[in-house]
Amino acid sequence: MVQQTAGGNAAFHNFHNDYAHIEDPNERRRLALAEIDKAPFGWYHMRAVVVAGIGFFTDAYDIFAINLVTSMLGVVYWQNATSSGILPSNSDTAIKVATSGGTILGQVGFGILADVVGRKKMYGLELILIIFATLAQSLSAASPAMSVVGLIIFWRVLMGIGIGGDYPLSAIITSEFATTKWRGAMMGAVFAMQGMGQLGAALIALIVTAGFKESLLSASGPSSCDGVCQVAVDKMWRVVIGFGAVPGCIALYYRLTIPETPRYTFDVARDVEKGSEDVKAYFQGKSEGRPDEIRRVTAIADSEGRLETPRASFRDFVAHFRQWKFGKVLLGTAGSWFFLDVAFYGLGLNNSIILGAIGYSKGDSMYEIFRRNAVGNLILVCAGAIPGYWVTVCTVDTLGRRTIQFIGFTMLTILFVIIGFAYNVLLKHNGALLALYVLAQFFFNFGPNATTFIVPGECFPTRYRSTSHGISAASGKLGAIIAQVVFGPLRQRGARPGSNDSPWLNHVMEIFALFMLCGLFTTFLIPETKRKTLENLAGEVKGTVNYCEPGGRYTKRRGGGGGSSDPDSVGSGGSGV
Repeated sequence: MVQQTAGGNAAFHNFHNDYAHIEDPNERRRLALAEIDKAPFGWYHMRAVVVAGIGFFTDAYDIFAINLVTSMLGVVYWQNATSSGILPSNSDTAIKVATSGGTILGQVGFGILADVVGRKKMYGLELILIIFATLAQSLSAASPAMSVVGLIIFWRVLMGIGIGGDYPLSAIITSEFATTKWRGAMMGAVFAMQGMGQLGAALIALIVTAGFKESLLSASGPSSCDGVCQVAVDKMWRVVIGFGAVPGCIALYYRLTIPETPRYTFDVARDVEKGSEDVKAYFQGKSEGRPDEIRRVTAIADSEGRLETPRASFRDFVAHFRQWKFGKVLLGTAGSWFFLDVAFYGLGLNNSIILGAIGYSKGDSMYEIFRRNAVGNLILVCAGAIPGYWVTVCTVDTLGRRTIQFIGFTMLTILFVIIGFAYNVLLKHNGALLALYVLAQFFFNFGPNATTFIVPGECFPTRYRSTSHGISAASGKLGAIIAQVVFGPLRQRGARPGSNDSPWLNHVMEIFALFMLCGLFTTFLIPETKRKTLENLAGEVKGTVNYCEPGGRYTKRRGGGGGSSDPDSVGSGGSGV
């Protein structure tokens, strides 16, 4: 019997003593995790959401601020007879793709490392990288040996690695600390900060535009913005980029002191005593549980070979996902995210193009051009994106993840068909095109943009949850790169040399409709995860469809056989895949 500990009161219950008399490590694990799953929503849940959410605010700000900054870079560094203050399309594409390229590395790399060394050890490191690379970008300048585009690309790749690491880490930590009843809302609230980050980028751009109003009024357009106007724009883009480091600095301490998730401690570290103490520490707001070391070592030795959860290994990873019932889920989450991000980033990083097509980015001075561009982005975010995020938060635990993803992909397919095939007609009615674009933003976020983030954080076993989320997210960023590299230049097919016209934008929208239709089909591969425990979804609960028998977890269960639940007898009775 495990020795009881002192401490605990009405506010902070001593969960450890509830299980001190239980010798079976599997039962102690089950009961401890049940306390997390059944816990009423409290301040400790809010803390997890806020700490993860501020990081996501930073991520979105840094990703989407470049949409407003590239036009400023053109004014500062491309004042010549050829470009006339407009950033060349190949440089524009390279800067935007750099972030997505780095993000893929971060999502896969940090995802794997979080499963190998732990969530806590990795959480915060990605934010340090984001802060450092963001500040370095804002201080970049051209030199005879290096162009400003090359410098920005370098720092944005590094920043992208940090942003990529935040995807699996924030999703998994929130998921593993969440109560089952409101897990979707908690993860959705973290992801909804992406919309607030987009809003923040547009607001900061609007503020700096107002701050340099007098200097900007001296030029009628990009080609004539020199002298004080050019100096003002050079300061503006540095402020817009540099501000992205501020929220990250605020969240850094709390990320570095967040406790390890008990699920990781139980299932990967296989430390039952520490896991039980970490549950108590989480509810008390402490950075980690501190068990008696002698009792801890004894418990580790005693539970060795008795814990039913398999050890993580590459061989186990391959064997697990070779089974179609698990492999199809990874294919569904990765495929859905890929098809979504082709259109989401194809549009989101080119909001100024859409605003220009409806005449909202034009003006008779640089002040009006920048102001209208910032205000237009504010309209798109506030009217479509932010409401979509928060409608998801409010409904994801009642309607369900898969239902919302079905609705989103269906509506987006219809909207892109309308925009693409009726584009020339809609251009004559700017209000109609803007309304359809706002609707598209709404159904991105009350739809697959939120659910593709939530579902991979729930439906995989703890030992591979972060890796699988990272793979799914990296598939999405691969779609984002395709959107920028292929569809970015494609929209300018047939345009005048040196111009920023988009004569092929209608056909690009038609292609996006096809990708949304493909996303609709991959949605059939993912499970509905609402109100189910993570262990249920991972196939660790007896009597459920996904259940995998310990020891014989890679065998097909024969109907009507009713095999023994004893791990030893099961392990010796099946044939491996």
